[in-house]
Amino acid sequence: MATIEESVEVDVPVRTAYDQWTQFEEFPSFMEGVKEVRQLDDTHLHWVVEHKGQTHEFDAEITEQKPDERVAWKTTDGTSHAGVVTFHRLSDDRSKVMVQMDWAPDGMLETLGAAIGSDDRRVKEDLGRFKELIENRGAESGEWRGEVEQGETRR
Repeated sequence: MATIEESVEVDVPVRTAYDQWTQFEEFPSFMEGVKEVRQLDDTHLHWVVEHKGQTHEFDAEITEQKPDERVAWKTTDGTSHAGVVTFHRLSDDRSKVMVQMDWAPDGMLETLGAAIGSDDRRVKEDLGRFKELIENRGAESGEWRGEVEQGETRR
């Protein structure tokens, strides 16, 4: 397993950062290689990503979600990965977004990429684009304030 840990500080309140992050279908606007995210229900997402000219699709389940604190997920098919995004209040108008993710590289090239940190750089760049997006907007484009308790599965 490869592990990624990256964070970014954003000049918006923690609620604004969290609420924007829950707009999963907008991920393609700041995540490189993500072509589409469809929210199937409160806890299930379908992803379409492109990497090195290859299109891949997979499903993920939100395994825990607490407003203004965390969103955790795991894949339910395709390349195995799981992670959590946590939100930390730094001041009334500044917060930190932290991504921690474990994933299983598939094949020699992905294993090499993970070893030299290319996956860490991609997440760091994605977080930089999220920072730019939310700070330029100054407000979230939507919100979902519901909770998903760890171990709870909805369909």
